[in-house]
This record gives sequence, structure tokens and C-alpha cells, in this order.
Amino acid sequence: LSAISGSRSSKTFKPKKNIPEGSHQYELLKHAEATLGSGNLRQAVMLPEGEDLNEWIAVNTVDFFNQINMLYGTITEFCTEASCPLMSAGPRYEYHWADGTNIKKPIKCSAPKYIDYLMTWVQDQLDDETLFPSKIGVPFPKNFMSVAKTILKRLFRVYAHIYHQHFDSVMRLQEEAHLNTSFKHFIFFVQEFNLIDRRELAPLQELIEKLGSKDR
Repeated sequence: LSAISGSRSSKTFKPKKNIPEGSHQYELLKHAEATLGSGNLRQAVMLPEGEDLNEWIAVNTVDFFNQINMLYGTITEFCTEASCPLMSAGPRYEYHWADGTNIKKPIKCSAPKYIDYLMTWVQDQLDDETLFPSKIGVPFPKNFMSVAKTILKRLFRVYAHIYHQHFDSVMRLQEEAHLNTSFKHFIFFVQEFNLIDRRELAPLQELIEKLGSKDR
């Protein structure tokens, strides 16, 4: 088993999803980065004037995917079959994996396996041009919003797992400011457009309230 978890932990996620330079989506990403720099996250997540909501959600979803990939990548060696035999977010929340196509019936699996399934599944959605068109003028599909909501709901679970099971490792690596900023940005974004059901956010409710109260 140690051999498996050893090889697994050396494989950090490498996000392959790049937004093409010179594209409108790239401009939107640059806009997002610039407004983030201002420090006002509530303002930074708002839809820029005259922009398409689907496109704004698409660009940010790709960005969050890349951020979470990098954050999880820093702690993969601590997230193993042995340390995390279940995908959990504290003692009260456990996640079972199903993607509706390959795995229809939810399966219990370890956190590294679950996150591997999850990130691969998200990557496949982001790479699907019919769902996330990268070309100008190609319309978003009618079900885009529900796809984006499912992606964000699942990405939240990776944050929840990191916070509940690996925060001590994050602290040791001095990554907590990075993690908190990323998560706060994510939460403000999903709150702004009502993208994740409140019940789904329950594992990190206290943290979410704390992050929000600082900004009122």
C-alpha cells in the first residue's frame, strides 16, 4: 500500500486548463486578477458591466479549479489511503463519489481517490468545448449553469477536506493565508451568484461566517 500512496503523492495535480492569451476570456481573467488586487473581494466577484454572466462564471470556475489544484497539490503527501481512508470534512460529513456516467451508484473511497476522480471529472467538463466554449461567439449550452453549479459544489468539498483534515499541514507549510484568500474569494463568488446550496456549505459554515463578517 505504501508504494501506491507513495506514487500517488508524487503525482501533484498539474492543471492543464489554460485560458488562451488574447482571447476575451483571458481579458476577463486579467480583469478578475486586477480587481482582486484591490483587496475588496465582494466587489471583485461582481459581474463586470456589459459582460456575459455565463462567460464570467466559466472564467472564474476555471480559475478556482486551477487554484484548488495547486493548493491540494501542496498537501498530497499528507492525504493518503492510510491517513484519509474516507473522503470526509470532519466527523459529520462524508462524501461518496458518483459522476452519473461511469460511476452511477455512489461509491465509498479514500480521499485521495475521491479527489482524483473529482479533479479528473472537472477537467473533462472544462475541456469539453460544447460545455465551456473557448471560441468567441460560440454560445454556452442551455444547461451551462447547472453544470457550473455541480462543478463548484464538488470543488467546495476539496476545500472542506483540506480545512478539516489537513489544516495542520497547511499551517506547517505556511500556506494558510493563501488557502484562506482562495477560499474567501470562492465563497464570495458563489454567494454573489447563488451557486451552491447552503446545505452543501454546512461543513465550513463557521469559517464562512467568520470570513464574511470581516467584510461588512
